[in-house]
Amino acid sequence: MARIAVIGAGMGAMAAAARLAVAGHRVAVFERGATHGGAVRRWERDGFAFDTGPGLLHLPAVYRDLFLKTGREPLESCIELSQVDPASRHVFPDGTAVSLPNASRAGVLTALDEALGAGSGERWSALVGRAREAWDATRRPLLEEPLWQDWRVLGRDPYPAVRRRGLFGRGKGPTTATLAEVARRELTDPRLIALLESHALAYGFDPRSAPASAVVLPYMEQTFGSWYPRGGMRALADALYERCLARKVEFSFGAAVTGIVEKDGRASGVELTDGRVSEAEFVVAGVDPVQLVELCRGREPWGADDVRPGPDDRATARLTVCLALRGARPEDAVHRTVVHAADRTAELAGVFGDGPGLRTPCDRPTVTVLRPDDPASRPDDAHEAVTLTATVAPHGPVDWHDGEAVAAGAERMTEIAEAAVPGLRERVLWREVLPPADDAGVPGPALAGREGRFLRPGNRTRIPGLYAVGGWSHPGGGPAHAGMSGAIVAGLIVNGDDWHGST
Repeated sequence: MARIAVIGAGMGAMAAAARLAVAGHRVAVFERGATHGGAVRRWERDGFAFDTGPGLLHLPAVYRDLFLKTGREPLESCIELSQVDPASRHVFPDGTAVSLPNASRAGVLTALDEALGAGSGERWSALVGRAREAWDATRRPLLEEPLWQDWRVLGRDPYPAVRRRGLFGRGKGPTTATLAEVARRELTDPRLIALLESHALAYGFDPRSAPASAVVLPYMEQTFGSWYPRGGMRALADALYERCLARKVEFSFGAAVTGIVEKDGRASGVELTDGRVSEAEFVVAGVDPVQLVELCRGREPWGADDVRPGPDDRATARLTVCLALRGARPEDAVHRTVVHAADRTAELAGVFGDGPGLRTPCDRPTVTVLRPDDPASRPDDAHEAVTLTATVAPHGPVDWHDGEAVAAGAERMTEIAEAAVPGLRERVLWREVLPPADDAGVPGPALAGREGRFLRPGNRTRIPGLYAVGGWSHPGGGPAHAGMSGAIVAGLIVNGDDWHGST
């Protein structure tokens, strides 16, 4: 039985902690904040509650497996998890709208044909079919296994884009195209292009530079469904925290780690702000790359041949607007509506720029509207809680410390959201705006292609006994991917560094 110190109480860190505790290890978690869950947060006031991190769960099998492997109680006995149907509604600038059924490829095809015109569904379905090939080729190395030592083979894009052969033929082969190029070439309809690119934008990817393999993002959602826990995504974080406590994981909150202690060339514990040292045979770090380097006190945790933290890992963040509404939620209300930007070029320039440092504000961004049918989110059935989010650049062109600029952005988002909630502004009791924090931004899931630029640093580090977990490490950000990182780290510690993943 080993003593293991875990830095941070995010979803990946807790997933690793629960699995390691079940394996018989003594696990202590040190969290500098006041609570658990990391980016899975919930904001409450006057009986209203809002998810301010991820709003839906995809790939629920990750957490079903976690709860099955760490105790007798399955996930559904700990939280009430239900599929969201329709999975989403999309409102486009020309006024057309389409509701996409949950986890139904045939249903999505029919809905797109009816809303956008004959042939739209088939074009989308064909793209998703090719996305399945990319998913099948990379699922294990990008989700279930430690990052390969020869990670550069994942720099080749697995998406089998259709391309011309000769004068008349068409054939398949791996592509070097970006997601935006694939969208223009294979979807053609600007509404379908917006639909595809919105999945990338939601994860903080610029479709103009993201690899074609990013098509796996809508594939995952469409294939495995969109799920919502009663009480919001925070209920999932709470359930995982309770599972850790049941497995005797020790938590210390308000306990900032200031350094990783080494002995004989390997990690041997953590030092806290009060000078105490918690000794450990293994250290699991659920922190971002900048913090990890600082904690290592100058010793580089990654070598020259490893995947390095990318320069764009903090390229995007979210502006969140919490709306407390008078009046009941209509029975036909959709859980999630995406109101697409009127000018996508302007939006991408505002978030990612037209060149180095060149960003211009976008007045009308894509706004995602969440209005869950959840009694836990409202004081009573005569009120409704609605959350608006938009992907923004955390550092420019808007100064998010400027109260007037933040309020103006929130007002524009509320106006845009009326396309999803008619009469929205007249129903508002109060509004709370949550601008991006200074350290905002969590990278999206790891993607193959583009010479490995969208991979994340491996869970093994160059310092023996030190492992990285959570959204900043392999296999990247998002609740499901963070949960998989916890499974990988636990597998490496329990089975040894030559472990290649579950079978």
